[in-house]
Amino acid sequence: MIDLSYIIPDNKARNMKVIQYNNKTYTIPKPFDQCFFGSEPTKEMTVFNRFSNNQDSAKLPAFAVAIYDTIIGAEQTEDYDLMQKGLDWFSRNFTKEYMVLLD
Repeated sequence: MIDLSYIIPDNKARNMKVIQYNNKTYTIPKPFDQCFFGSEPTKEMTVFNRFSNNQDSAKLPAFAVAIYDTIIGAEQTEDYDLMQKGLDWFSRNFTKEYMVLLD
């Protein structure tokens, strides 16, 4: 039998939340698709690095802020699997902002 799975779309990907922001498509994986992104998920917000005494900041859309908040909450509750999933997504999708806020 020939494996054609690489050309057959994954049904899981179809059920993921997708957001358009700055001419780019962002796929929000589970469980982050359950985050509350607000009424304007692409509204830009400024987030400050919590260790830099409000000197380092990054502008992020609201949907990325929700995922950032989930990462910080997961760290506080010692849910390191969730935290790592969030860090992986954030570092791939918002690399510069990741370096400022989470690295």
